Amino acid sequence: MGKQLVIATFNIHKLEEIRALLPPLPLRFRALSEFPGAVPAEEDGATLEENAARKALSAARFTGLWALADDTSLEVDALAGAPGVRSARYAGENAGAAENNALLLSSLAGVPPGKRTARFACVMALASPAGELRFSRGTLEGSITAAPRGLNGFGYDPLFQVGAGPRTLSELSAAEKNGLSHRARALNGLVSQLRFFCDGGIG
Repeated sequence: MGKQLVIATFNIHKLEEIRALLPPLPLRFRALSEFPGAVPAEEDGATLEENAARKALSAARFTGLWALADDTSLEVDALAGAPGVRSARYAGENAGAAENNALLLSSLAGVPPGKRTARFACVMALASPAGELRFSRGTLEGSITAAPRGLNGFGYDPLFQVGAGPRTLSELSAAEKNGLSHRARALNGLVSQLRFFCDGGIG
């Protein structure tokens, strides 16, 4: 089925989410975990673009195939943009979502609802084995709630109220989230490049 595209992740759920977000394309999606000996790329860049590029380029060079990677951050205005590029490691290198969310709420203690504005940002990088790169960025505006709400989603989703509300990302269905998320918007910016790739224009 068409060309192969590596999704630079070891998380099969992320691969399935990306597949669901994209329109039908003649592509065979493969997770990096399918390739013996593959290891995660270091995510110590100063920007989302740097981290996404590192992951995509590492996967493309290791597999010899074009690769797609993303890096995502939560930027809270009252915290001067933190947790930012360290969102996944906000409470420590081995911290999970519960620890990150607890630290975020603690950091915002006393900040009134009107001052808790925030946004999710996602950068997608498409890389070739030869080092060619294409980027796309998507954002989603919202605010941080005083307590978690909702049972869906992951990460900071239970604390992120979309737009002016009233629901958090965890209170949306998967279809609703996929229709407006930062990752969906970033992927949308690469659809024309992926169609070109499928048609043999690149790769």
